[in-house]
Order: sequence, then C-alpha cells, then structure tokens
Amino acid sequence: MKAKTKICVGMLTWISVAGFGTSLALAQSEVSVASTSDSTRSNQHFVDSLDVFELAIPNADAALWTPSAPLQNPPSEAKRVLGKILFWDEQLSSDSTISCGTCHIPSVGGTDPRVGEHPGFDESFLTADDVVGSPGVLRVDENGEYRPADLFGHDVQVTDRVAFSNLMSMYNGSLFWDGRASLDFVDPESGQLLFQSGVAGLEIQSLVPIMSEIEMSHVGRTWDDVREKLERVRPLAVADSVPADMADAIMARPSYGELFEDAFGDPEITAVRIAFAMATYQRTLVPNESPWDLWNDGQADAMTPQQITGYTAYQASACTFCHPAPTYANSDFFVDGVRPPFEDRGRQNVTGSNSDRGAFRTPSIRNAGLRDKLMHTGTFEDIVDVLDHYAHRNGRQPFFDNLNGFVAGGIEFSAGVEGAVVDFLANALTDPRVANETFPFDRPKMHSERASANPAIVGSGDVGSGGYVPQMIAVIPPNLGNEDFKIGVDFALGGAQAWVAVSQDPPVDGVLAEDELYGPIMLHGMGNGGGYGTLAYPIDNNIALDGQRLHMQWMVSDPAASAGDGFIRSAVAQLDLFCTEWVPCTVACAADFTGDGLSDFFDVSAFLGAFGNQNAAADLNGDGSFNFLDVSEFLLVFAAGCP
Repeated sequence: MKAKTKICVGMLTWISVAGFGTSLALAQSEVSVASTSDSTRSNQHFVDSLDVFELAIPNADAALWTPSAPLQNPPSEAKRVLGKILFWDEQLSSDSTISCGTCHIPSVGGTDPRVGEHPGFDESFLTADDVVGSPGVLRVDENGEYRPADLFGHDVQVTDRVAFSNLMSMYNGSLFWDGRASLDFVDPESGQLLFQSGVAGLEIQSLVPIMSEIEMSHVGRTWDDVREKLERVRPLAVADSVPADMADAIMARPSYGELFEDAFGDPEITAVRIAFAMATYQRTLVPNESPWDLWNDGQADAMTPQQITGYTAYQASACTFCHPAPTYANSDFFVDGVRPPFEDRGRQNVTGSNSDRGAFRTPSIRNAGLRDKLMHTGTFEDIVDVLDHYAHRNGRQPFFDNLNGFVAGGIEFSAGVEGAVVDFLANALTDPRVANETFPFDRPKMHSERASANPAIVGSGDVGSGGYVPQMIAVIPPNLGNEDFKIGVDFALGGAQAWVAVSQDPPVDGVLAEDELYGPIMLHGMGNGGGYGTLAYPIDNNIALDGQRLHMQWMVSDPAASAGDGFIRSAVAQLDLFCTEWVPCTVACAADFTGDGLSDFFDVSAFLGAFGNQNAAADLNGDGSFNFLDVSEFLLVFAAGCP
C-alpha cells in the first residue's frame, strides 16, 4: 500500500541556478505525492493527484537573465552579425558541405534533424549499442584525397553522440555532453592562455567542430588553412534565403576581411576572433518568449489551464532537481542510466574521476517538444519516451549500475496528471520564435538543404569485376572560385588506372563524349570493389561560368568491361556552376580571366588556354560553340580594360 503524504507545494523552494529560486505559493493548493517503503519501488517519486483550488502563481524573479560574456569579448552588433554569418556558412568546413548551424537547427530545438547511425562501443552496426549521432564529412587526408574512414568507409562519418542543443548554451560554463569545453580559453594558434572564465564555454566550444576530422575538417587541417579559405570565399556563397541582417552586412562588406574589420577594427582573421564572433551571436539566442515566460511575466492567459496544471505537478516532482526554472537545467552532470557506463564513460573521460563515470550534462528542457532525438544517444523520440524511461515502464528499463540513486526508484506521474505535464513540457516551454525560425532565430537555407542536389548524380554506372559498380562521389558545391572542389570514386577495381571525362553535354546511353579527359589516375586499394580515387577539379573564379552545366564521369580500366574501349563507367555527376545562390554576381571585368582585378597578358594567356580546351568560360557570346566570335568578343572586352 502507498502511504500518501500531502505536501503543500507553496512551502517548497526548488533547486535553481544563479540564485533564481522557483517557489510556488499555492493558496489552499495541494499536490498528493505518494511515497512508499516497498522494496520494489525504493526512493520512488510518484505524483498521484491534484486537489486544486488555486494553481501555481508566477514568480517574476524566476526569469531568464541577460547572459554574461567574458570581459575580453564584449558584445557588438558588428560582431553578432559576423558570428551569425560564420555560424551558418558551410564554407567554414573543409569541403563546404556543413556549417556549425547544420547540427543546430532552431525549429528542431537547436539540434540536428538529420539521422546518422554510429555503431557504438562494439563498432558493429545493427547491434544493441548503436547510437544516433550527427553526420559530418567524408574523410579526406592531408593531401586532399578521399580516404576510407575506419567505421564508415567512404560514407559520411557520424559523431558518437547526438548534437547537444545550442539553445540555452550561454547559461552553461562548460559545454558538450561531457563538459570538455570549460574555464581555460587558450588561443589555439599561439597556445597562450587568454583568460580563465566560467562563462567562456561558448568561445571554447565553437572552435572544436571546425577542426574535427569527423565533423567539419580534413585530416591535418590548420588554422592557416581556415584563414586562407575565408580570405578568398564569398561569405555565404553557397547559402540561399539569407536573412536581412546578414544580407545587408554582406552587401556593404562583401568579403570576410571587411566583415572582420568592421567587427574587430582590422581585417585579420584569427581563430580567437572566429570564436568571439560566434559566441557573441549565440548569446543573443535567448528563448524567453515561451508561453511559460509570458505567463511568468504576468500574462495570465499565456498558458492554458491544462498547462498550468501540468506546471504545478511538474514543480511538485523530482524532475526539478535537474531541470529547475527558469533555465530548466541545473548545469550539472548526471548518471541517467540510458546505456551501460562501459559504452560511454561520459564526464569521466574529461575529469578522470570514477565518480563521473557515465555522467552527462543535464540539457535544458526548453524547446524539448521540438526535438525528436533526446538524451545523448538520441534514441528517445519524444517527451513521453523520456517519462517512460524515468518511470521504468513500457519496455524502457534503465541500466541500474549507471543510474543515480536519486531516481533509482523512478519518477512517475499518474495517468490523470501526466497528460497535463506532457502538454506543459512539450508546448508551454516552446518559444514560437524558435519553432518558426523568426529573429533572432532566423537563418539562411543551406546548400545541403536544397530540394535538388548540386552536384546531382545521373544514371547508374556499369557493373565491373566482382559485380561491383564504381560509385561516383560528388558532394561539394560547385560554386565559382571553389579551389577545393573534387570528385571521387569508390567500389572500383583496386589498383586500376582511371580517367575522368568532363563534358558540357549530357551522357548518351550512360556515356559522356568528353570535352576534357583527366588521367591516368592510379586507384588506391586492392581487389574487386576495393579501388578508390580522387580528382581535384578547382573551379575558376570566373563570373562568365555562372550558370554553366558540366558533367563528369569516371572511366575505370577493367577486364570485365563489355564496351570495346575496356572501361567500366560510373554514374555521371551533373554540376550547375554558380557564383552565389542568393544574390546575382556582377561582372566586374569580363576580360579578367585570372580573377586578379586586372586585364593584362596573363588574361590573354588564360583565355587562349580556355579557348583551346573548349572550356565553357571561353564561350563569351554564349552560343555553345568556340569560334572567331568568342575571340572577337574577348578582344573587345580586353580593349575596354578593367575599371
């Protein structure tokens, strides 16, 4: 039998952060909380029923406060907008396929809507310890060549934990699930300790993914590499639907050097300045207009009666030990029993302390109703799954050797109360600006979100030795000036010679009639299906190429070829070259074939080379052919000179 204990919620003051207590003054309001000495439910926390006459009332003191920033990084508007541009620019990654924001989409609660599978501790897919992670980049070595990753081959690599929401991160002194970004902010270029601060987690965290070989980086990437790339790219060139504050800044200052100069006083691009800008931007993402916030600020009808009931029950539960208002997180680490500790030691990997074995940062449950991957494994789909886990029901039993004793007996709401609690958590803590991605949570549309891929894969390819079809690898945006553009091939015959055909014309019966042929390229690997290789194909920074379509195809020498030329062909990569996705590029100087802002002998040489190779850039009159009319057009624009 359960011995019911009446607790007047108005007498309780709950655990809070930064001195903001949350107390519920309930006139004549009581929550019936069951306790028990039953050995099967030791330490159980069970909210049974609500005898409500007057529900929870607002507490104006318990509201989100303006986030603190390190003294060395005072906020400014120029720094904020630069940070926003950097955060959403996929060009910050080595291959321009992923931005910081890719894994932190506001409309899904600041997390990653994509699904990536990591094989977990046993490194075997489709086993019980698999986890949901965030897809990153294909593995590329220090020479710019595609190489197979140990667990993922030539597929996109995946992190071993789901992305932690960046919303509310400004209220934590340490970040990542294991808290490894904390306290000491060291300049990664000089090694100098810049400052020690309990509020610098964002500065520290923001730099880690940029250099991660799984998330955004090629092997051996340096900050010089990052700087050199930012100095030459057009900001947000591969994005679309750019918000007004970002677009205005780029139109006024169309290079990263100019944007850094506006934010920091000179155009130097450094790792520290990148961190300062992105941290400044993220500190503006305060989701403080949820129904609960408005209700707590005195707007009586901001929450529904059911949500107020759910809030009252929630406040009477043990949930508030880890998730107290107003941040709805206690900035601590907790052993939650989601997986055995040997699979992921969590915080212990950082501190080395056995007491931190299997512990992970407590996330804020603000905007949790927008997320479909909860906990650090990403294996819980919604709030009901989480409640099932803590109630030890519906097949969700925690691993008790990795579970804090405080919740070992479970946290449970009765059926009559739980619906109201779920409504409160899923809806009343959701800021509609976050859900609808309105300012300051607005963002551009990224290249990876395009409805139609560019490059696109056309056709299917030929069957080669061992029954393997060479697989085209083409994932990098083909924007003008992209010096890092490349394609690859996988599942070809190991050790074979290969060529790449390039043509403006589409394939006929799966075969390109090449305008250009690159090779031979000796493929790495051994045996049937074990061959792989890379072709670097830098794209000229020539505005005349804007809108041109190219096709590329691997041709692998293979004894299994049925064609008379002895080649097995891959599918075709179709590239639509573009300058930027969101604003037309203007032709500053049509004769400037080298892109240096001048018209001189080098441009003549570059034009003649393009004309001789029948490169699309030399088709100046746009008629699809190469003849004296193009030469005549070039002479006219060359004579006009560059302004």
